[in-house]
Amino acid sequence: MLHARQKDAIIERMCGRFTLTEPDVGVLLETFSLTHPPEPLSPRYNIAPTQAVATVVNENDGSRVLRLMRWGLIPSWAKDPSIGSRMINARSETVAEKPSYRNALKRRRCLIVADGFYEWQKQPGGGKVPMFISLADRQPFGFAGLYETWTEPESGESLVTCTIITGPPNDLVKSIHDRMPIILPPEAYDLWLEPREMNTGLLTELLKPYPAEQMAAYPVSTRVNTPANDDPSLIERAS
Repeated sequence: MLHARQKDAIIERMCGRFTLTEPDVGVLLETFSLTHPPEPLSPRYNIAPTQAVATVVNENDGSRVLRLMRWGLIPSWAKDPSIGSRMINARSETVAEKPSYRNALKRRRCLIVADGFYEWQKQPGGGKVPMFISLADRQPFGFAGLYETWTEPESGESLVTCTIITGPPNDLVKSIHDRMPIILPPEAYDLWLEPREMNTGLLTELLKPYPAEQMAAYPVSTRVNTPANDDPSLIERAS
């Protein structure tokens, strides 16, 4: 029988791939009001679970920095780190109550930096078509994220991991999928990144679908189905 916390961790994947195709240091510095210029990042066209992702956090000293974390949250109480591969997403409706996420929501919030994501649209005749979804202006944005630090029991080595919060879709995405990642508007960054423990009611009010009229979507190649494929052709419109 599964432990209650393990049951919380086994969820349907809702946002399983995303992109950061033009990680210009100057743009990231301005978009996220970083205190210091980040180290250069390589363009990524097919970011997959368990890989390193760029995140933004507020440190206790007041600085706002870009940090790399592994995608797939490993709770501090976990004995087996493989649980992280099943915790790439957290549901906005239950994130404040689930043992796997509630403490992180209070104290360990981050933005996960992206400029697009993929969802697979079911077709009437069967099969699925991958769709690339982004802001209409293709600018980078921040997914609402949570993070934890897990310590390997024997070696004592620490691993920082994160998860993307998902919620109901907006009018654009609902024709593609019944869930979408929470994209936070820039005016919500300060509250979401506040390093002090916060009232979860204030935080969950931020977890709303991003305005559909400010987004765009189109079909792309099924090459994105394979995580090893990571090149500019993945975000080209399929003919």
